[in-house]
Amino acid sequence: MRRAWRVADVRAAEEALMARLPEGTLMQRAAAGLARRCVLILEEVYGKRVTLLVGAGNNGGDALYAGALLARRGAAVTAVLLDPARTHRGGLSALEKAGGRATDTPPQVIDLIVDGIVGIGAKGGLRSGAATTLHRAIERRGTNQKRPIVVAVDVPSGVDVDTGDVPGKAVQADVTVTFGCLKPAHVVGPAAPLAGEIELVDIGLAETLRADPAVLVPNRADIADALPTHKPTDEKYNRGVVGIATGSSTYPGAAILSTWGALAGPTGMVRYAGTAKEYVVRAHPSVVATERITDAGRVQAWVVGSGLGTDESAATTVRTVLATSLPVVLDADALTLLVDGGMADLMRGRSAPMVLTPHDREFARLAGEEPGTDRVAAALRLAAHTNAVVLLKGDRTIVATPSGHAYANPTGTAALATGGTGDVLAGLLGSLLAGGLRPEVAAVTAAYLHGLAGREAARHGPVTAPDVAAALRAVVNDLRPGDPEITATGR
Repeated sequence: MRRAWRVADVRAAEEALMARLPEGTLMQRAAAGLARRCVLILEEVYGKRVTLLVGAGNNGGDALYAGALLARRGAAVTAVLLDPARTHRGGLSALEKAGGRATDTPPQVIDLIVDGIVGIGAKGGLRSGAATTLHRAIERRGTNQKRPIVVAVDVPSGVDVDTGDVPGKAVQADVTVTFGCLKPAHVVGPAAPLAGEIELVDIGLAETLRADPAVLVPNRADIADALPTHKPTDEKYNRGVVGIATGSSTYPGAAILSTWGALAGPTGMVRYAGTAKEYVVRAHPSVVATERITDAGRVQAWVVGSGLGTDESAATTVRTVLATSLPVVLDADALTLLVDGGMADLMRGRSAPMVLTPHDREFARLAGEEPGTDRVAAALRLAAHTNAVVLLKGDRTIVATPSGHAYANPTGTAALATGGTGDVLAGLLGSLLAGGLRPEVAAVTAAYLHGLAGREAARHGPVTAPDVAAALRAVVNDLRPGDPEITATGR
């Protein structure tokens, strides 16, 4: 699990580390890591044209010292000073001694741009002068007639580091070289895709980072480890049974899609309860279907909401599910039915887990305000208020827990922004809950797999929800460990 820390915690860790080290050590470590990545990008350093966009502060210093290292290897390094009076003096001196030069405008030929405009302490988008200089630099061509590669120092300049917001013009980096630890802007919000490929340089910060991370980010191994494994003694009931109370005769598609999502999960049986019974059985013959929850039989978790409607019958379904002692996924129409507070007592009285899966508009109705620019903080507030795990959908879906932990899903794709894909996600999430995963682990796992399925579906053209559902089973199987081979020895 990767981790990202907010600026104040990074600053505190840096200060504690610098107190133990000779002056300038951290900057030299950062510059060395930055220069190394630039060398790998350039391949042949000698004769290549490198432009440093240098603002005030330590990021500019990192860029200048890295530029000095590149100049010593034969690169033609030019530093464009955006705030000459506040330029890092030591870094500028090192660059000039190595043969680099300083100017106030980008040169005509640029192979690589190093964005050292602002650091992690900056607020707001790029100022007009910096934005204009950046634009001019990006328009240049390199010695190979290709556009310059952009490498950001620590974070792309112009992003809000703690929230991942992009409040104005910002750098679009091909590579971001960050130091010590990840920051939220690398993994959440519209800032995350601006970072490009991220390289984390170890500068020794791990030993002084005392605060809890602001955001956790799962990787492929985390998700593979979370998926339940099937034992030879398993049968359909002890693998878990998930109940699906979604859709209606008016909206049968929601029932079909959420059931489809559940079938891709780890459980051994899917039970459906609702008025789309005939449609579900026709699409999925293995599903055991009834019209009422009370007739569904034993399950280990419920999914309720999408396509259910908001009439009294739908409200009764939601109340019935909430009255159980089972884990529950509340999606779509079920969230709308929570808004008036009429089910607050049922929710407060539950000891079993709940997972809410709002998109931004549903979140606004539940919370009374938009998620805003700090989606992590917003999701955490709603999780604490509802005592439920909140899966806030988006390109970088956030999973927040009532205990204050937040996760960012790295597999999101715009291809999932189409009707019905949330139904598939809800069904898969319910299956993972019924399979025994803790609610936050189930939510993180479902979002990750759903994102991979969206990406896989997008490889074949425009994406629909059935495409995502069809891709999901292969994605899950690809992550799950295979069965051991049967071998025999002897004569």
